[in-house]
Amino acid sequence: MSAEPLLEVTDLKKHFPVQRGASQRLSGSVRAVDGVSFRLHRGETLGLVGESGSGKTTVARTVLRLTRPTSGRIVFDGVDLDTASAAELRALRPRMQMIFQDSYSSLNPRLGVGRSIAEPLLQHTPLKRAERGDRVAELMRIVGLDPGLAARMPHEFSGGQRQRVGIARALALTPDLIVCDEPISSLDISIQAQIVNLLADIQERFGLTCLFISHDLRMVRHLCDRVAVMHQGKIVETAPVAALFREPRHPYTRALLSALPRRPGRAS
Repeated sequence: MSAEPLLEVTDLKKHFPVQRGASQRLSGSVRAVDGVSFRLHRGETLGLVGESGSGKTTVARTVLRLTRPTSGRIVFDGVDLDTASAAELRALRPRMQMIFQDSYSSLNPRLGVGRSIAEPLLQHTPLKRAERGDRVAELMRIVGLDPGLAARMPHEFSGGQRQRVGIARALALTPDLIVCDEPISSLDISIQAQIVNLLADIQERFGLTCLFISHDLRMVRHLCDRVAVMHQGKIVETAPVAALFREPRHPYTRALLSALPRRPGRAS
């Protein structure tokens, strides 16, 4: 692991205005993210966990510049995203990709899945059509899909297959950072383990750096090196995975762990 972090987030805040009445008068703000700081090193997977509404997804969207922060600093590979030029941001975008929670809405329903996987290649590389086709076939094989299905439409695939398409698309440009926003929460229980195992295999194969957003501590335990626990817009505890599960320090972390179902046959 390199000494310098790939991603450094310092005192990140994102407040949403609250407006009331017919005049839409500003009456306050919701502090979705309220002073979050963390570092993510190359080859590391950091799990960001917490209940719904804790601010996890807002952090993810802000890191990727899908929404602008109210204040704070985000530095990606030495570049401050707040002061970066438009050209610098364009150059960085291919290096930061996202796997979305809803695998269906994240795909264009009018495009075959092969075209969806190829979309980043069309936008950011000079590859010719045949080269793009070869790359799409390679990516589909990596995620466990038959390249012969590339022309099929998203509705012809199961939820788990569509999520595999989303993973292939995120890998297309060989990014430095992948943000996984609850990538299994919309899937059937029987499919979740398959996608988690796929993500683990891809992490090991490509040495990916990942920010893994989840409310499921079991999945975080399987995939992540460290865990940051969010509560009401703040990170209340950060620790290596083994240490956090062995000796959680914050009351909210202990409450999350106590809510996990016990394994069958384990004494209470």
